[in-house]
Amino acid sequence: MTRHLFAGLTLLVVTAAGCSGHASTETPPDTPPAATATTVVLPQGSPMLRQIRRERIVLKELPTDEIVAPGKIETNPNRVSKVVLPVAGRITAVLVKTGDAVTKDQPLLTIQSPDADAAMSAYLSAKATETQSEVALTKAKADLDREKDLFDHDAVAKKEVQAAESALAQAEASLEQARAAREQSRRRLTVLGLSATGFDQQVVVRAPLSGKVLELSVVPGEFRNDTTAPLMTIADLSTVWVTSQVPESYIRFVQVGERVEISLVAYPGERFEGRVSRVSDTVDPQTRTVKVQAELDNRNGRLRPEMFGSIHHIEGTARTPVVPAGAVIHSGEQATVFVETAPGRFEARKVTLGPTAGGVVRVVAGVSPGDSVVVDGAMLLQGMLRPT
Repeated sequence: MTRHLFAGLTLLVVTAAGCSGHASTETPPDTPPAATATTVVLPQGSPMLRQIRRERIVLKELPTDEIVAPGKIETNPNRVSKVVLPVAGRITAVLVKTGDAVTKDQPLLTIQSPDADAAMSAYLSAKATETQSEVALTKAKADLDREKDLFDHDAVAKKEVQAAESALAQAEASLEQARAAREQSRRRLTVLGLSATGFDQQVVVRAPLSGKVLELSVVPGEFRNDTTAPLMTIADLSTVWVTSQVPESYIRFVQVGERVEISLVAYPGERFEGRVSRVSDTVDPQTRTVKVQAELDNRNGRLRPEMFGSIHHIEGTARTPVVPAGAVIHSGEQATVFVETAPGRFEARKVTLGPTAGGVVRVVAGVSPGDSVVVDGAMLLQGMLRPT
């Protein structure tokens, strides 16, 4: 009924135009769209045109071979320290807490240890022995000079001079040994952070590097005699590693020193850049993957150990026609886009697509660079096509 009414109105307009002596050549703004199974024509001035946004197809540099593998953030093993006790003793104070930032040589804890007094006693004993050896050497030199003088005046035999020379050599050797023992005991004091001023000094354990205290397993008052058990873990997180398991079939594309991109679950839409620092020499026999580690700059502290994400490695790139993902209409395995072939004329074209990359889709066939593609409103046009 509507179609007959529209035809009658059209006939009335044409008749009126004929009666007035001329025909109208302009398309009324309320003229309905024309559609076929593959084409939709919207008249100029149609309000539907304002709902449709078009963009030109451009060429974009996209990767041709890309490796994507899951990964997670780990501490840089070259910048992690397990702090242990230098001597057995009682913990008198713990000066840091878990999560604290520390600087190199900052005091971490203090220990009261009998080994500290033993080290001081050894140093003082070695120093006294050195002094005795110096006195003995002075006496041996004087004895040798006297024996030589007596020998020159034929007052003693040659063997007396030789005996004095032997005694001098022994005194010199004893002094060298005493000095070595004193130096060794002094270095022991230096390692423990003690001064050669007296007994009852406490040993101060200092940070071996700047970083953060990740683990702490000691409290004041404990007596610890195991000098191999870690008391705390300090890690420098200014750089971190991302570890990934790359399939064996792709490992030929990855080389030490190459640039990779890392995306993390914690920061969607962001990409972090790193460089491959290590590729494992073995293949995991269960998963048939190879461990790859890349180093990332983390001076801003945003990357934390155990964060999950993925590692992206690009082997090569090529200039490829792309369209926004929203421009493509999927129907089963078939993909369609609308191309504006003339002002207001939109043609549905079947296209062959490649992988999606960064919100755009590669177009292998169906359109060409420069074509005007509908990127917003494609579903509206799809609904206007006549069914076949």
